[in-house]
Amino acid sequence: MHKYNHIQIADGQKIYFASDNHLGAPTSEASKPREKKFVAWLDEIKEDAAAIFLMGDLFDFWFEYKTVVPKGFTRTLGKLAEISDSGIPIHYFVGNHDLWMSGYFEEELGITVYHKPEEFTFNQTTVFVGHGDGLGPGDKGYKRMKKVFTNPFFQWCFKWMHPDIGIKIGQYMSVKNKMISGDDDAKFLGEDNEWLVAYCKRKLQDKHRDFFVFGHRHLPLEIQLNKTSKYINLGDWIHYYTYGVFDGEKFELKKY
Repeated sequence: MHKYNHIQIADGQKIYFASDNHLGAPTSEASKPREKKFVAWLDEIKEDAAAIFLMGDLFDFWFEYKTVVPKGFTRTLGKLAEISDSGIPIHYFVGNHDLWMSGYFEEELGITVYHKPEEFTFNQTTVFVGHGDGLGPGDKGYKRMKKVFTNPFFQWCFKWMHPDIGIKIGQYMSVKNKMISGDDDAKFLGEDNEWLVAYCKRKLQDKHRDFFVFGHRHLPLEIQLNKTSKYINLGDWIHYYTYGVFDGEKFELKKY
């Protein structure tokens, strides 16, 4: 764990978590009310946020060409820039819909971007965080597909498409491909069949963590792994509008 992964929470401050907005789905216009609601939430939490964690799939599709990023999402990007410029750190964990981040958030918005799960300490509390895709047992079809999508040669080939074509194909695939969209996966499978729960329990064999916080499942979940460790899934900003709050002592799932 890097030293910058320690965040001190002062009295009255909180750390906020949100995941799976899928802005742009099913269309840009249809997702605009959800975007405005999310921006209003960001505007509220900036008053007492020690840090903000965005846990992936903020966009339904995102790909960065050398000089081009997808059109839209102006309100969200502007609000994130404002918050980052004010000195509140924002940590972004890429999801399965926005794998292809390669510098824009860091350079333009001052946001730290992670491509794999990370461990943090908030005061004395240890928290393991990530988007959640491709972890744990099973899901072999998606894992094979992710290897293709993250392959540098595949990305190089995709970049040679005109952005109007490439982004349109990406948006279509994000909505239509169930292995990417995860629509078939958004139901509780029972604790014994939840692959992220299995992943967390395996990680606990190596080291204790107080909380495991993930997105991806589109379900708000709180599952006690043992007496001192809990798994939390943040839900989404499509059906549930749920988010996580840690105040230095307790972690809560709340609805906006």
